[in-house]
Amino acid sequence: MAQTEEFDTLILGSGQGGKLLAWHLARSGQRVAVVERQWVGGACPAVACLPSKNVLWGARVAHLTHHAATFGTMTSAVKTDMRKVRGRKQEMIDREIAFHLNAYKTSGAELIMGTGSFVAPKTIDVQLNDGGKRVVSGKQVAINVGSHAAIPNIPGLDTVRAITHIEALELDHLPEHLVVLGGGYVGIEMAQAFRRFGSRVTIIEPGKQLMGREDADAAEEMQRILTAEGIQLVLGALPIKVSGEWGKSVAVTVTTEAGEQTIEGSDLLVAVGRIPNTADLGLEKTGVERDARGFISVNARLETSTPGIWAIGECAGSPQFTHVSVDDFRIVRDNMAGGNRRTDERLVPYVMFTDPPLAHIGLSETEALRQSIPVRVAKLPMSNVLRTEATDETDGFMKALVAADDDQILGFTMIGSEAGEVMAVIQTAMLAGLPYTRLREAAISHLTIAEGLGPLLGNVPPRSAS
Repeated sequence: MAQTEEFDTLILGSGQGGKLLAWHLARSGQRVAVVERQWVGGACPAVACLPSKNVLWGARVAHLTHHAATFGTMTSAVKTDMRKVRGRKQEMIDREIAFHLNAYKTSGAELIMGTGSFVAPKTIDVQLNDGGKRVVSGKQVAINVGSHAAIPNIPGLDTVRAITHIEALELDHLPEHLVVLGGGYVGIEMAQAFRRFGSRVTIIEPGKQLMGREDADAAEEMQRILTAEGIQLVLGALPIKVSGEWGKSVAVTVTTEAGEQTIEGSDLLVAVGRIPNTADLGLEKTGVERDARGFISVNARLETSTPGIWAIGECAGSPQFTHVSVDDFRIVRDNMAGGNRRTDERLVPYVMFTDPPLAHIGLSETEALRQSIPVRVAKLPMSNVLRTEATDETDGFMKALVAADDDQILGFTMIGSEAGEVMAVIQTAMLAGLPYTRLREAAISHLTIAEGLGPLLGNVPPRSAS
């Protein structure tokens, strides 16, 4: 039996929060080990955030090239070489791997590549990827194992060889007709990318609107944008059967209010949600509790039910964004040192990287109505932002929610060019507690997209007389 190796801190999973914690603690003088099953640096630089945005940017270049004549640039026939798209993405991943390996080396944290499972509360048995095993333990432990794509229980799906976003980013050919199960962020991003590369694309969404957690006006605008690009949308459609073989011919039978319908395509992409990677960790030997969906139960300090064991990122039920995992790192780092940072004190923004992108922070109209929070709402079409007249990026709108009884900004949604960058301005104002009138009167540079915040906030209705 392998002898147990002792560390000050042991981290299971090398995702964004876990690796930052490892590097910080190791540079602070601790002996730290990180156990990673597959991807150096976690999913974000390997198969998720960075690779997907790399491919999406390639799709945007393809789209602009196809429409170059609109801007006065004449081109000959345009086609996409998916092998080069994949090659460019892989070159970036290789650079990321080199960066991460160097960061482990210079920090002093040890990266152990293998599959880990708990054999005691703070002890992990690691089956090494290159053979053999190690047993490691820590005085304190952080779990940062992330999540994976959910595969729904639809008859026939297991025989079709459907792909997730991971396999989609590895394609070296262009699907003739890509059918996408799921009208959420991943499904929509991938659908638009492959449509712009040249595939026919159909999105099947069981809900009555795309992007189920967004306000109806945002979903309707995104639906209009996607439809204008030639993407077929089948909403309110529950898949009940799948048949065929991926890459050749697949058929998805759905039920709708109008009855059954069959959508045929060449390839099938599943993007219906995420499941935490907590099933085979041996958590029953740690006393760490999970909720009904399998996420590790934590308090606002990211402490689990077992003292000295923390959880970070998606496996802890944190919002599924890399920037949230980074903030989880800061919370755990400070709390390990005796601080008292909390997850319930943060303001979480997010961006869907379509073209144009969708960005949101704070309260939505739907949430305000559900929580009976009185608000004032202002909207501005992107066509009213002068910058878009120069760039032909007039799709979308800005929307701000302001408190009814004071001038604090409570929420912001935008579909439009540079939406994520503009949202950061609103986020800064919200964090600083600035009244919306300060932004409304600000002299924002001309000719920028953010300049639209002035006229947007000029549309905020006055406070009602009490």
